[in-house]
Amino acid sequence: MRMGMMGLKGIVIAAGLAVAGLSAAVQAAPAPQAAAPTVQGTTPGQQAAAAPGNVANIAPTTASATPPADAASPALAMDGAPAMSSAEVNKAGPDGRNIGRPTDGMFDIQPQVTRNGQFAYWFHNKILFPLITIISLFVLALLIWVVIRFRQAANPVPSKTSHNTAIEVIWTLAPVAILVAIAIPSIGLLQAQFKPAPAGAVTLKAIGNQWYWTYQYPDNGGFEITANMLKEKDQVAAGERFRTDADGPRLLAADNRVVLPVGVPIRLITTSNDVIHSWAIPAFWMKLDAIPGRLNESSFTIERPGLYFGQCSELCGPRHAFMPIAVEAVPPAQFAAWVRAKGGTMPGRNADGTAKSSSKVIPQPGADANPTEKAGEFVTPPAGLDPATKPLPATPQGATNNRTGAGNAGM
Repeated sequence: MRMGMMGLKGIVIAAGLAVAGLSAAVQAAPAPQAAAPTVQGTTPGQQAAAAPGNVANIAPTTASATPPADAASPALAMDGAPAMSSAEVNKAGPDGRNIGRPTDGMFDIQPQVTRNGQFAYWFHNKILFPLITIISLFVLALLIWVVIRFRQAANPVPSKTSHNTAIEVIWTLAPVAILVAIAIPSIGLLQAQFKPAPAGAVTLKAIGNQWYWTYQYPDNGGFEITANMLKEKDQVAAGERFRTDADGPRLLAADNRVVLPVGVPIRLITTSNDVIHSWAIPAFWMKLDAIPGRLNESSFTIERPGLYFGQCSELCGPRHAFMPIAVEAVPPAQFAAWVRAKGGTMPGRNADGTAKSSSKVIPQPGADANPTEKAGEFVTPPAGLDPATKPLPATPQGATNNRTGAGNAGM
């Protein structure tokens, strides 16, 4: 009887402890938060981002992004850029290929609008493709001949020949000659792709983020724009902007377009805030990796006005396929009007009338040979950014595990 009472008492004590622990856990748990309201539009300083239908359609810009100086300017009539409809400027040419965008069912390289692209297109079609076709047919013919000529029925007694000097010389020298013929134009093209931009070039700095692009114009006052993919009509809430045919193809249309002048050298500088991205425009023959902590540079000159599309070409995360690039190429005078409407400035000219070379230093903290850092010298942080006096502000970029951003960009 006594043992039974003791067992009953133990059960009561254990139950009491369990109830106390459950109460403590309930008190320590955070209160449930109300579901985030559906975003019906964007506010100044925010851009509509691409996202699944159940995720907020918001991505913050960086602190340096500024509103346009003249929001009513016709230079900002569409996607923050001069009015240029994709349905009009991307029509197929005489050969059936679209200009600046993919062509359904077409097995070919996009029409090229830069010197390097035109040379690469010629090199591919006139040298590489015929060469690989001839080699493939030759090897196929050899295989067929060997199968027929040296089959057991036709060759019951195998030859004991171990080598043939003439054949060995031919099959050694022929590949060497082919590789040299390919190497000469290949090295020239590679050198041209990374040739430094001349004086008077327009500098475009493209910064990759998970998962959108930020652009800066250091030579034009340093203003900044942020570009996100436009979603489809059935993926947005009422009142939100969605993609139309005028914006561009599905998965390639952006809410803010990059604007660049035609006939003026472009200095492209890429970097990243989180992981490796790649800025690629097929019609420019341009693909330049954006690496955290590094500045990569290339240059090109657009020879034809139009609207050109590309996308991130480096696997950068689960939403890698939703980082489109949209570039409007316009005449220099129209580009200057767009820069002023965005609140930027145009660089001056030399006494002889030529454009001044870029005087802007584009540092990257931690990069090798940073022009703002001397060897062995500590660079004093700007006022208000010294960690000893004031904590560094949290970046609003949508990097991995960054919860400071709003909506989808901070995922």
